[in-house]
Amino acid sequence: MNTVHFQRLAQCGYFGLLILVPIWHLYLSPPTLDINPWLVMLIWLIPLLFPLKGIVQGNPYTYAWSGFIALIYVMHACVIIMSDEQERWLAVIELVLASLFLAGNIYFAKYKGQELGLSIRKKKAKK
Repeated sequence: MNTVHFQRLAQCGYFGLLILVPIWHLYLSPPTLDINPWLVMLIWLIPLLFPLKGIVQGNPYTYAWSGFIALIYVMHACVIIMSDEQERWLAVIELVLASLFLAGNIYFAKYKGQELGLSIRKKKAKK
């Protein structure tokens, strides 16, 4: 696989989450308490909007740090899978999408960074 495949994998998971979150919290399973479903949806959607520009532009640095955002959705999905039988199927979908996003982020950032000659290691000075 080359970097384009990893980028598409990450984008598939990312845009899948962008679609799933509003549908989940507004239509498929809105909150049952006296909480506004739009507020819940915004709380879960706003973190996904931060890396949007970099994801669309293919910036490897954005892919690297947005992996931390993917972890929020992985944790959320795991909690819902363990605790709520009615929303378990939605959480499984969220877990799959967040895992695609996370894995694609890791490998795209790594290999694209290598292609561009980016490194966090300092080069050894010759004596």
